[in-house]
Amino acid sequence: MTHTTTPRTAAALLFLLAAAAHAAPMDFNAAQQQFTQRSDQLAASRSAVESAQLRRDAMQRLGGPVVSLTGAAYAYNANLGLDLDPLNRTMAGVLSQLPAQLAAPLAQLPQLPQSYTLNRHKSDTTASVSAVWPIYMGGASQAARGLLDAHTHEAEADAAKTGHEATTVLVQRYFGAQLAERAAVLREAALATIEQHDAAAQKMLDAGVIARVERLQARSALEDARRNARKARDDADLAATALTRTLRADERVTPTSPLFVLNQPLPPLPHFIDAALARHPGLSKVAAKKEQATQLHAAQEALRRPQVFAFGQRQLKTGRDADWVAGVGVRWTLWDSIDRNALAESSNRQIEQAERTGAQARSDIALLVEHRWLAVEQARRQFMALAPGLELADEVLRLRTAGLKAGTSTMLDLIDAQTNQAKAQTERAQAAHDYVKALAELLESCGLSDEFSSYMARADVMKVE
Repeated sequence: MTHTTTPRTAAALLFLLAAAAHAAPMDFNAAQQQFTQRSDQLAASRSAVESAQLRRDAMQRLGGPVVSLTGAAYAYNANLGLDLDPLNRTMAGVLSQLPAQLAAPLAQLPQLPQSYTLNRHKSDTTASVSAVWPIYMGGASQAARGLLDAHTHEAEADAAKTGHEATTVLVQRYFGAQLAERAAVLREAALATIEQHDAAAQKMLDAGVIARVERLQARSALEDARRNARKARDDADLAATALTRTLRADERVTPTSPLFVLNQPLPPLPHFIDAALARHPGLSKVAAKKEQATQLHAAQEALRRPQVFAFGQRQLKTGRDADWVAGVGVRWTLWDSIDRNALAESSNRQIEQAERTGAQARSDIALLVEHRWLAVEQARRQFMALAPGLELADEVLRLRTAGLKAGTSTMLDLIDAQTNQAKAQTERAQAAHDYVKALAELLESCGLSDEFSSYMARADVMKVE
């Protein structure tokens, strides 16, 4: 069968060669460092923590004195209307009672108008400084700061959870790309070998050594190998693209850290359960929620207590005529339309809810850790169990190769042996990938994702190159 190369195929090959030339080799530790620096998800979680911390810092002096400066410039115009008619009548009555000698001169005086409007206008400025200092607020200030502390702890727990989950995603994509590349290489190597066998089969058919049906079987196996190799390469390219985008890299990333399996079992299960109960971010978040409910209860109780504050104000004016006032005030709410007892009971229920949620979370986390610990151990045993199968596939391939030369095996037997060897190698690499993935998930459930690199460094002869 003759295969021609179309312009589209040639362009695709050139693109793959260019992509391979611009690939950036990167081990897992370097990938993790770059991921931490460039991940938008991690940056968002860090911003949330910083925001909560800044809010708490802003309320550090809550309950202290408040000093304010007030200034104003003003102008006014005031009018006051006076009715003088009653005064005119009174004056007329008085003149009528006076002797004529006195009344005559006074009568010559002009009368007052019936009304008169007084006008006053002025422009001026005023300034004053005032201060209020809460002396006793019933514990409201401390409760407010404690609530903000609890919100900060919740943000830190969310950020830790995001970090652990992101590490697991990175492990899956990094070693997933490694597995996909390994599978593609194995499939392509098998294809290259089967192509040689196919060419040999054609020569044997021409020489009359094998029947036509055997030649057709070899050609069918070649097409299957070609199809499988193409699919494996597409999967590898897709996995590499996913890893590159995860790392926000400028060029295609080629993972260099191999898949691995630790020869020895992990530490006992109680070690991981204890770590999870001490470090799992979910439990930290539940504790933060409980603290928030506790501080809300304390704030509500503070409203029942009296509030004492000092205050003062002075006009900014030189001299003794400056106005000022100072004193101490007390405020105590004797009756309120809000049912404080119901609010207190509500906050107590929130505290109880957080406690029950924490107890359930501890139970669920312990079960999750056990499940994932068993998954790691099962993956390790599966990897070990595949070793004899791989040895058998190698031996069968060796025997089939020798048998074909001796005439005791057919070409199809050799192709099947080659295919089975690639399958056994791929299955063992898949088992190693399952181990790495399960290990990352176990460490995430324990809050120990930062220890993944140390486990990878302890990998022994079971590394899968």
